[in-house]
Amino acid sequence: MKLTVNGEEHELQAATLAEVLQRLEFEGDWLATAVNGELVQKTDRSSYRLQDSDRIEILSPMQGG
Repeated sequence: MKLTVNGEEHELQAATLAEVLQRLEFEGDWLATAVNGELVQKTDRSSYRLQDSDRIEILSPMQGG
């Protein structure tokens, strides 16, 4: 399926958000995820079913000031 992850198109065989994170090697409990502008909680990633053409944003906190 075609997915856009952080602005880049990917062709991935992944059914859930957790699978996308694993395939793209994003790790860490501190990640924030959104699909089509809606935040997806960490506890819901393994059950969140993706659709063709979904837009996924994967964010990590930055330190500094």
